[in-house]
Parts: sequence; C-alpha cells; structure tokens
Amino acid sequence: MSKSVDFFFGIGSRYSFLASTRMDALEQETGCTVVWRPLYSSALMLKRGMHPFRQPKPPSGQYDWRYRRYDAECWAAYYGIPYVEPRDGIREYAHYGLACVAADRMGACAAFSKALFQAVFTEGRDDVDENEITAIAGRVGLDGGAFLAMIDDDQTAALHEKNVDDAIAAGAFGVPSFVCEGRMLWGNDRLALLRDFLTRDDPDAYPRRAP
Repeated sequence: MSKSVDFFFGIGSRYSFLASTRMDALEQETGCTVVWRPLYSSALMLKRGMHPFRQPKPPSGQYDWRYRRYDAECWAAYYGIPYVEPRDGIREYAHYGLACVAADRMGACAAFSKALFQAVFTEGRDDVDENEITAIAGRVGLDGGAFLAMIDDDQTAALHEKNVDDAIAAGAFGVPSFVCEGRMLWGNDRLALLRDFLTRDDPDAYPRRAP
C-alpha cells in the first residue's frame, strides 16, 4: 500500500524550497503520496515557544544567515537547480502561508506553492505582492477573484492553524518536516532517510517518535 507523507513547509524557508524540488521525484521513486501542508514557520516556532531567529544571537552557527545562504547554495548546486537568496524584509511570508492554504482549499496547493517558491528563490522576485500572488494563482488554473477572497477568510486561517497544530503534535519544530506513519524527519537533508524508510523491507527499523 502506498504510504502518505505529510510535507510541512513554509514559503519563507530556503530549505523548504530545496525540499520542494525533490517531492515529485520522491513520489515517483517510492510510490508514496506527498500531502503538501503549508504554514508560516514563525507561527510554528512561536507556538512551540522556541524561535531561534528571534534571539539576540543565533544559538548556534547553523542559524547564522551567512552560513544558511552558503549552505543553501551548496544544496542547490548538488540538486542542479538555480537558487537566488531573497533579500530580507521585503516579503509577507505569513500572507504567503495563507495563500498556499487557500490554494490547497481550491485543489492546487502543490502547483501554486511550486510557482511561488520559484518566484522567490529561483527568479529572486522582489515584487511578489498581492497582485503577483493572484497572477500566480491564475497561471496554475485558479480563479483569481475567488482565490484572493479566500486568502483572508476565517476558514483559511483555521486550516492554517490546524497545519501548525498537526505539525507540533507530530513533533515538528521547524520546516521542512516530513511525517509518515508516526515518524517525523526534519530538514531537507533528511530526505535520504525518508526515501530509505519509504522503500525498505523493514520500515519498523525506524523508531517512532518518543511520546
């Protein structure tokens, strides 16, 4: 039976972008079904009470912005994909999270999220405002007016909150996180473990998350 993988991701996360470029191949290679679960990563970290990017100093070198850019560029080279580091302070990532949830409600979460990731991390677009988000929705086959209205309604906010709560319940503390049959794997670099879990004959060798 095909396994289902919840892919918790945030548009503002460079590592979510990197992982997103591997989801089609993951499905093809393992036979799994990837369920795209968008959220605003700061909402997740704040609700857990641990936000490494809102401390006076990074708690470790891995959270230093210069290292993260360098690391992302290395992963992009490894994957053979273009990567442009976004400029700070010019995007509404919380709004992007709600936009992805709205696209999910309209049946186009993966297509819309891929296109939005491309605008931010491949094209380096500085003008991804509400008009451009609506244009992206149109390009993936969504009705722009209905989509725009759905971004800010109560059901979209509630579904976003559910994604945050489900991620926390599964043990996630950041994005990207992958949840499958009681296992939670965090980070683009854990895709090797996820692929192995999905294809091995003895998946129970992978421990379930401790309660």
